[in-house]
Amino acid sequence: AACSAACLFTATAHAADWPTAKPITWVVPFAPGGSTDVVARMVGQELSTALKQSVVIDNRPGAGGAIGVQAVARSPADGYTLIGGTISTHAINSALYKKLPYDPVKDFEPVTLIAYVPNVLMVNSSLGVNTMQELVAWIRKNPEKASYASSGAGTSTHLTGAQMAEQIKVPMQHIAYKGSPQALQDVAAGNVPFLFDQLTAGLPLVKAGKLKFLAVTTRTRSPLAPEVPTTAEAGFPGLDLVSWQAVYAPKGTPKDVVSRLNTEVVKALKSPELKAKLETQFGMQVVGSTPAELAAVTAADMARLGELVRKTGATTE
Repeated sequence: AACSAACLFTATAHAADWPTAKPITWVVPFAPGGSTDVVARMVGQELSTALKQSVVIDNRPGAGGAIGVQAVARSPADGYTLIGGTISTHAINSALYKKLPYDPVKDFEPVTLIAYVPNVLMVNSSLGVNTMQELVAWIRKNPEKASYASSGAGTSTHLTGAQMAEQIKVPMQHIAYKGSPQALQDVAAGNVPFLFDQLTAGLPLVKAGKLKFLAVTTRTRSPLAPEVPTTAEAGFPGLDLVSWQAVYAPKGTPKDVVSRLNTEVVKALKSPELKAKLETQFGMQVVGSTPAELAAVTAADMARLGELVRKTGATTE
């Protein structure tokens, strides 16, 4: 009882002086340059201004995001450490990894769902295919070369590739990278034939003529690339896995701190300038949810995507 009282006093004391004691660390569990990193830096800057406290971005990539997420799960629940969570770290990994070093629900306090992020199928331009149907024909003709890159094991881009392999009934080798930039560069260099990744991440390489967009995984076309068909239009209905970006705090973070974080992040997302940047420059669908709504999305996708992992046989190998 004395220990519990001491812990409660400490949490209350931290909440009372938050966020003046020290800078806030926003951990990004992926390499710099990807959408999770972009979101953290843009939203973190707005949060820093609102709280009058520095927000430091700390990239800790590896193991499909598990390294960075585990670090935050073990951090003090004082509001000074946040994690940029995604559909992979907080919904897919629990089914994909047999011994995940954190619990997406029990170890975290949901803060807000930031945005949904569509993926797009991209191929190396020299592959000689211009449609998704042509890519599938190439895969069936060259099964020994059928491999795809992703930004990491357990990411939505990994699982979309596994879902495609299951749908076309052709085994494909998954090659995981520590982040989106490395995966894109290797596909552009011709070391891997194709990948699924965020549309805006691949746009510069498409404009440079090194990659081609074949299909977006959303149910409607993207306003950033209206000429690119959806996977359903390309002949592959059901292949419409869309990623999301969110922010969580360690479990036990004081409720008033979580509430203030939610208020300021949502306020930042509603600002016309930031909202426009995320939507027009990065193709995101901005949300800005309550903590309860993020908890519901996390639980629903853990169940839905856990079943998809089992169905496709996706692994971290």
